[in-house]
Amino acid sequence: MDTALLRMLLFVTVGLGIVLLLRKPARRLFGAGPAFTLWCLPIALAAMPWLPASPHGWAILPPIHVLAFTQPVITTTAGDHPWHNVLLALWLLGAAAGGLRLIVHYLRLCRDTRPLPPDMRRHLPADLSERDARRLRLHPSGPAVLWAPRAHVLLPEDFHERFDMAERQLVLRHELGHVHRGDPLWSLLAELVAVLLWFHPLAWLSLPRFRLDQELACDEHVLRASPRDDAPYARTLLRSAGVAAQPALIPWLIEPQLKERLTMIRRNHCSATRRRLGYGCLALVVAGSISLAQAATSKQADVPATQAMSYNAQFRPRYPVDALHNKEQGTVVLRALIHADGSVGSISYDAKRSTTTSTDLITSASDAVKQWHFQPRMKNGKAVEGYARIPIDFSLDEPSATPAKQVEKNSSKVNQSS
Repeated sequence: MDTALLRMLLFVTVGLGIVLLLRKPARRLFGAGPAFTLWCLPIALAAMPWLPASPHGWAILPPIHVLAFTQPVITTTAGDHPWHNVLLALWLLGAAAGGLRLIVHYLRLCRDTRPLPPDMRRHLPADLSERDARRLRLHPSGPAVLWAPRAHVLLPEDFHERFDMAERQLVLRHELGHVHRGDPLWSLLAELVAVLLWFHPLAWLSLPRFRLDQELACDEHVLRASPRDDAPYARTLLRSAGVAAQPALIPWLIEPQLKERLTMIRRNHCSATRRRLGYGCLALVVAGSISLAQAATSKQADVPATQAMSYNAQFRPRYPVDALHNKEQGTVVLRALIHADGSVGSISYDAKRSTTTSTDLITSASDAVKQWHFQPRMKNGKAVEGYARIPIDFSLDEPSATPAKQVEKNSSKVNQSS
């Protein structure tokens, strides 16, 4: 789990770095719409450590000795590092605080919204659909889009006084363009990623640039439908008052964005062919980055499954009473499927490597192993299903080194051949 989180963090960092380097060249070459798709890359790379994998390989565990008249002795390996839990707790605390702040801000915005009054509805553009008209709300922070779970377009009370009829149409087309493009969901995802990466400076550096690229892509979308409106569109932006960026909102104009948006409007001359070429090239960049990440992870060594000893100590095998009476002893070797979450799946008895056929000893060992938990096998940095060979030595006397060494030797030979 810790390895997967660290790998996810590394991939997200690389993805954000690639986007920050390529976003401006991509915008100049192919337009704002294709350049905005680059922001899919960090999300795609973040998902890589969590993709499912097929069961892989065997893990040979150290022998477990169960004595007739003493407590079982488990050969231990290196324990967990306690600072992992401390770091995880700090991260969860920061993420919870950021998530709570986001929820409170969203609820305050929802509380202050009001339905559009009838006189404002009468002055709406005639070509506005009924569905889009139902999205309109009054709010002091408008014009803006309030995202999730159902996007609303927020308008200020002085909307008709602040803008003339032509400007109102452009503003509404821009805000509804955000809704039709699915930008509210993208903004929600960006805010959630920033909450989860609250400690990461690159995440906070990327968030305002994501918002800018989203606005530029929406501007391009609106002007592509009506290319003759570029001059009125620019004048409408110039007459607008910029606002500070807020969580849960996509404002009509954020203060630092004006220069970039006016520059994009002046250079908005990308043909449909260039845009399609841009989407193709950027898709290749995303696919190539994912392939390189997979190639890099394949060079890393696999980590076999190990027992979570502090947990398994609660479920140690017991020497059966009937086996004691019958003076039965020997080594029971079990084959167990270890799921990616560390739980135990199917268990089978390995008769070829075991030195006893006692049903009581096999049952006791199996009942204990069913309740165990493992740190799963790691393959290319991901937790995968794997198989563990578990030797449990039941002895009426003090355990000698010979049985354990013999089991390890036999297991090593089989592991090499398989």
